[in-house]
Amino acid sequence: MDRISAQLAFLTEADRLKSVNRATTLCDASRRENSAEHSWHIALYALTMAEHAIRPVNVGRVIQMLLLHDIVEIDAGDAPIHGAPDPEAQAALEQAAADRLFGLLPPDQRDTYRALWEEFEAAETDDAIFAKSIDRVQPVIANLETGGGSWIEYSVTTAQLETRVGSKVKRGAPAIWEALKLRIDRWFEANT
Repeated sequence: MDRISAQLAFLTEADRLKSVNRATTLCDASRRENSAEHSWHIALYALTMAEHAIRPVNVGRVIQMLLLHDIVEIDAGDAPIHGAPDPEAQAALEQAAADRLFGLLPPDQRDTYRALWEEFEAAETDDAIFAKSIDRVQPVIANLETGGGSWIEYSVTTAQLETRVGSKVKRGAPAIWEALKLRIDRWFEANT
């Protein structure tokens, strides 16, 4: 029972990710998405778009990373990519959150989940590079679907979008960025 109790404690704590609101809205602009919705949606993106990875990936591992990657936001909060967070301070908050949250699990699962989270953060393996790419794609679609969404709110320029988002998407899924770039360019031409 101790193992089950630990797993249930982790899963109950993970429910709090539903209360972490992000800067990105839903595609219908009705409200901001929460981090749990984001994690589910990008896992679906990975499942659907894995064929566009620059190198072959294990989509099951990619999905595992994407389901776990933002869990630290329960304690550390969401740091919008176009906001102005202190990267070192945010990293320290996220490391402490990972210690606490993954520490709720039985040791074998704690170590496995933490390793997947660390792999995603490092973005050095093919699976993690693609996972990071897909993590950046979904908010772009939401902003395009909502007439600019958080791009307007944060006064995002095309150069910032290229640096903060495009470089990461191109690293793991250049064909997806090429397709998005056409839509992005049209939006910025019409709105700036």
